[in-house]
Amino acid sequence: MVDTVNSLVARLHDVLVEMLTKGAAAAGTIGSLHDVVARAAALGPDGAWLAAAGHVGLGDLAYAHGQTDQAVLHLEAAVAAGYNDCVALHVAPMRPLHQHPRFRAAYQRMRITQADLDELHWLHREMQITMREAQQATVDNLGRLDTGVSQLPQAPLPTREPHTAGVLITRVDLAAAQSAVQQAFLKAEFQRSAGNVSLDLVSDTWDYPRARHDAWRADDLDTQRLRAAEARAFVERPGLGSMLIPCPPLGSITYPA
Repeated sequence: MVDTVNSLVARLHDVLVEMLTKGAAAAGTIGSLHDVVARAAALGPDGAWLAAAGHVGLGDLAYAHGQTDQAVLHLEAAVAAGYNDCVALHVAPMRPLHQHPRFRAAYQRMRITQADLDELHWLHREMQITMREAQQATVDNLGRLDTGVSQLPQAPLPTREPHTAGVLITRVDLAAAQSAVQQAFLKAEFQRSAGNVSLDLVSDTWDYPRARHDAWRADDLDTQRLRAAEARAFVERPGLGSMLIPCPPLGSITYPA
């Protein structure tokens, strides 16, 4: 099958979800990312940002294994291919790299627009919210006696045309984070529901009024989460610049954004 940008986006998404759900030691992940890089490079300029995304993933894995120089090498390749997520490079685990000369040089080569930077802040903020929402929903569902299954409503991805293709990488990162969290949450929900079905079948004293109350409460919370996710949808702010400028200086961005 001939690769397209869309098919490689789907492939990259699946690899990132595997990384998030199975950890840095997921079998075959490094090979899969190298495969994404090679196939994206074959697409020419249209696939450059996907090659950059693959290098970012490989850099993250290298850094997680203490291979600092290799991580910086992948960052350099990613930046050369259009990576410019300066917000991601301010996450706490990355801060020790801020004093690395080659890291600093690569960072200083990145360019962004004010409008794209605004979206990057939103994307990273939404990643944090996605995690918090999942944790809160898990707490809310503890002890539920009904057999319903909740889902986690999630804010839609931005659809604006970015000024820099590097922003597309972070959109895929958010989509992968949403998918990974949703998978884990649904797995726990189906286990809880199946457990309640089994208990209902074997128990002569099942608390049906409590189960109905739990179902109503869960529906209310699901509706609240849906409305909150819809309200968080990205809205492009007017007047933000479209001129390419250097990324904010290292250490000037607070993460979570």
